[in-house]
Formats: sequence, C-alpha cells, structure tokens
Amino acid sequence: MKLDSKIPEGHISQKWTDYKDHLKLVAPNNRPKIDIIVVGTGLAGASAAASLGEMGYNVKAFCFQDSPRRAHSIAAQGGINAAKNYQNDGDSIFRLFYDTIKGGDYRAREANVHRLAEVSGNIIDQCVAQGVPFARDYGGLLDNRSFGGTQVQRTFYAAGQTGQQLLLGAYSALSRQIGLGRVKMFNRHEMLDLVKVDGKARGIIARNLVTGELERHSAHAVVIASGGYGNVYFLSTNAMGSNVTAGWKIHKQGALFANPCFVQIHPTCIPVHGTNQAKLTLMSESLRNSGRIWVPKKKEDAEAIRAGKLKPTQLSEEDRDYFLERKYPAFGNLVPRDVASRAAKEVCDEGKGIEANDTNEGVYLDFSTEIQNKGKQAAYAQGNHNPTPEEVTSLGKQWLKEKYGNLFTMYQKITDENPYETPMKIYPAVHYTMGGVWVDYNLQSTIPGCFVAGEANFSDHGANRLGASALMQGLADGYFVLPYTVSNYLADEIRTGKISTDTQEFADAENRVKDSIDKFLNNKGSKSVDHFHKRLGLIMWNKVGMGRNEAGLKEAIAEITALKEEFYRDVNVPGNADELNPQLEKALRVADFIDLGQLMAMDALQRNESCGGHFREEYQDAEGETLRDDENFSFVGAWEYKGDDITKEELHKEELKYEFIKIAARNYK
Repeated sequence: MKLDSKIPEGHISQKWTDYKDHLKLVAPNNRPKIDIIVVGTGLAGASAAASLGEMGYNVKAFCFQDSPRRAHSIAAQGGINAAKNYQNDGDSIFRLFYDTIKGGDYRAREANVHRLAEVSGNIIDQCVAQGVPFARDYGGLLDNRSFGGTQVQRTFYAAGQTGQQLLLGAYSALSRQIGLGRVKMFNRHEMLDLVKVDGKARGIIARNLVTGELERHSAHAVVIASGGYGNVYFLSTNAMGSNVTAGWKIHKQGALFANPCFVQIHPTCIPVHGTNQAKLTLMSESLRNSGRIWVPKKKEDAEAIRAGKLKPTQLSEEDRDYFLERKYPAFGNLVPRDVASRAAKEVCDEGKGIEANDTNEGVYLDFSTEIQNKGKQAAYAQGNHNPTPEEVTSLGKQWLKEKYGNLFTMYQKITDENPYETPMKIYPAVHYTMGGVWVDYNLQSTIPGCFVAGEANFSDHGANRLGASALMQGLADGYFVLPYTVSNYLADEIRTGKISTDTQEFADAENRVKDSIDKFLNNKGSKSVDHFHKRLGLIMWNKVGMGRNEAGLKEAIAEITALKEEFYRDVNVPGNADELNPQLEKALRVADFIDLGQLMAMDALQRNESCGGHFREEYQDAEGETLRDDENFSFVGAWEYKGDDITKEELHKEELKYEFIKIAARNYK
C-alpha cells in the first residue's frame, strides 16, 4: 500500500489557501440531499457537526455521554494557542509552526502543522464571537500567558477551565443546529462498527447504551472525532469513559493506525495515591508559569520528607534542586512536557522523590517565589512602596487566586493540602496521545469517505504535543478544515441518493457486533473487566511508558498475547445485552485496548531511536536527552490490520520531508 498524503504543491505559506481555492464545492441547494455522521462531540466533533449543519448538510452526531457537554474536552485547563502576537514579543504564524515542529521532535507533517498555525488566529475570533469568556487584561484586551516549549506568550485562556468554556461555545453552535433540525443528536449511543459499501464509508452500527438496542445509521461520509487512547494505561488523566473503540473499529476495516507509540506523559499531575485508584488528576501546565519545580538536593532530606519528619517549607533554598532551571536555563520550568517529565523521573530514580506512596515518586511545584514577586508588584501598584511581609504575602496569594483559583481549590479538595502554604506535589502521568488514525492532508483516512479529526488522528503533533495545542487542533479541524475537505469529497455524491441500511453490508456489520456482545455475555469467567484492564495498564506503564527498551518491549508483546487469551477465556460480564450494562461497555472497550496496547509495543520496538514522548533507553546522548535517528526513522509509521493476531500487522512508512525548516537537535538549554 502506497500512502498518498495529498500535500499540495507550492510555498508552505500558500499551500492551504491555494488548495482551498481549487477544491470542489457542493451547492447550497444540494447539501440537504447529503447525510454526514459525526462520531464524538468534543471540540473537534461538536465544531465539525455545527459547521457542517450550518452549511446545510444533514448531520447525525453521536456521543456515549448523556450530553456533548460531558466530552473530555472540558478537562483541558490551561489554554489554547494562537499566533496573534498580541504581546508584541515576536510571535508569528511561522514561529508557531516552527515551535510545533520542534516541540514534536521533527516527527510531524510539515504542511499540516503550518495550516494549523495559519488558522489559529481565526479560532480565537470565532470563539470570542460565540461569547467564550477569555481572560482579559486591565484595558479589556485578550490576555495571553506562556506555555511549555515556547519563548513567547501566545496562549489564550479562561481561568483554569479553558476547555470547558470552549466546549460550551461549540456546544451552543451545535445546539442551534439541533434546534433548526439540521443536526440530529444521539446521546448515550456508542459506535461499535463502521459499514463500508463498495469500499466507501457508508454508515455505522451504534448501540443505544440505555436500551441496548443496536441501530443502523447510513451516511455519505463519516467523521470520527472520538478522542485519544490514553486509557490503555488504565491510569491516566483522561475521563474514565474515554476509549479507542471508534478509531480501532475503522482500523479493523482498513484505516491505517499511525505512530501508536507516541504518547505524551504530562509532568504536572497529582501523584498516584494507592493501588485502588482509578483516575489521575491533571494540574494545568499553566501553573508552570508561576510555580518552580524542585526536589531536595540530598536523598536523606527526601527520605525525611516522605517519613513526615521534615516539611518542604523547612528546607532552605540552598538545599533545594530546581532541576529544570539547572538543566535548561533558557526555558527553565517551561520546557516541553516530555523533557520535564523525563527530568522528574530521573531525579526520582535517584531517590529524591518526595511522595510517600508505593513508588516514592513525586516532585514539588512551589509558588512561594511567585507569591512574593507578585505581592510586591501589587503593593507597588497600590502606592505602597514599603509593604510589610504580611501584606506582600496576602497580595501575592490574592494574585494567584485570581489567576488559578479553581485549580488550587481542586488540588486542595483532592489532597487536603493548601497549595498557597505548602508546595504542590506533582508527578508525570499519561495524558495525550499523539498517535492515531492515519489521515492525509484532507483529514481522510485510507478508507474513502471516512475522515478523522482532533486527537483521534495523528496529524499535527509529531512525537510530542506542545501544551495548549490540543484545543487548537480540535477546533481547527472542525471549524476550518473539514468543512472544505469533506465538501470536496461529497461533491461526487450529489447523485448517490439516500443510502439504505437494509443491505447485506449493514447486516454483516450488525452481526459482527452481536457476535462480539454474545461472546462476552455467554462467557462464564471469574474475573472482572477492570481486573484485566489494570493488568494491561501495569504492563503498558512499566514497559511501554516513560522509559522503554528492547527487552521490555518484547516482554510486553508476549505478556499482552497471554493476557488477551486469558481475557477472552476468563472475563466475567454480568447482565444482558438489552439493558443499560456498563460492564459490557467496558468489556468491548478493553478488548480494543488490549489489541492497541500490543500494537503500541510493536511500534515502539521498531522505532530504534528516541524522539519526543518515545524514549528508548538505548538511544540517548551523554546528558540523557533524546537521540533521534533522522536518517532511518524520519517517517510516520502507519500499521495495517491483518487479522486477530496483532503481531501480524504490516508497517507502512510515510517519509517526512522538511522543505521550509532546518532539522536540528532539540535544544532548550
């Protein structure tokens, strides 16, 4: 199979504009004759469904939650990037493009990333028009803050709940189309298979999660916007319902799955508390603007802190190791996420972790310096040039509260510690997945008529995503890319007419789903679905996590083979098919996670280099930084499904060509 990315010719600054000018169109009077299915209603799905509905297409939107407002996009805290240069600090479309390519360790497709940077400013205008309450400065202009991997301030934000506010904006646009009858919303429905007719995507089989009924839905095109697959690790910052099933089902129908081993470990999560924990909580990367990350310099001080004999506030500045500032002075605490995460693991591996949990892993995120600095500034602004220490501290805490108050409250409710007084405890955890379904420049998979948007595709982030770029990509795909590229595809579908669901292809797909459900319900096993999911998660975290090596990856592949066999033999799924059955939902999702986990280990094993979030311990330089192999691995690894035995999947390569930037070693020092 030859991969055709369909990247247009021309200078990179003109590719998208020229390409749009020559795409085929569907006239307004013909759009009501065409049906589109959108699976997932987070930022990418909701914006796509709203935009396509606004254009006049008949749209069916599906989400497994009780409302699109429950999509995992609401969990994004810190902000959304855009190259508007409001701070006049040297930002530009090209600089956002370059930062994204560099941040992804030169493993992203150049043309897609530049398009993302181009449309970023339009996203902000769109969201402001929808009423998204972005933070503003004293003069009423939109405010910006810094984020990891950049030296400019380009991140727009709404306190610590940017994702929620952006999703409410997209949801309002979606609701308008629902009210006008152009979008039909199917809440509490889960896509369980893709239907192809004559090689084209023509519909889906969905399960009504309340009644258990299997439903056939046809369309002229299908858009998958179902998010990422971080829950393959069991413990992650993802919502517990987040899954890979929609993406994996189209993979089994012929869509290639690209770069599955590229997983982002976020450096600022609340550490694991115990073995029964089912969910991890993210603390926004925006906190790294104001917090300084450190561990004790001496192992004995770390041991005393873990034992409760020493408080972090009792440790002098000289006895603290601000390791990111020490190792990366140019970026300090705002290095990219993969760099910060590995550095935290390194100091904890040296025995300097501060959290008294099973692993002794954790570092401090300390706001005391910021409290003093901002407190003095606030006092001075009030005309008080000689404030007392108490006044400085009070004003500094007030400044932090205005900037990050909801995040601090969330942390205190979870940990019962006051982060204004005691440094936050953080440690890296699985957060975002850069890999996903392979798509071309049109965001179309290798199945004609099946498009993939947002985190579900692989296209824009390479081996590591810069903070505040997930929201940017989701909305860029939904508002500003798919309306053009899907229309270009649908221009040839005007005469197709209504697609019947009463065909053999739909019957076969429905029977596949029924067989899978019956297999689980009739299995008289003895162990719960979570039992197997946790075991899969441990294999993945220990051997396909932050540090990977050849021996561990080979062990993971073999262990997952054995786990899969045991899962199908001994899993117990209570209840029936024709009712609300959360355990059945879990079983179907975990079955896909097991297959995906094995493919992730295979992908990591074949990539004999370190890049971004993929850190092979055999491939690092003398200072422990990633050691890329641009000569042999400057490609997208896209896998083709070859049947139930995942080890038989075939790797296809899309060579990455950089015409407009110079590839270099990443340097944040």
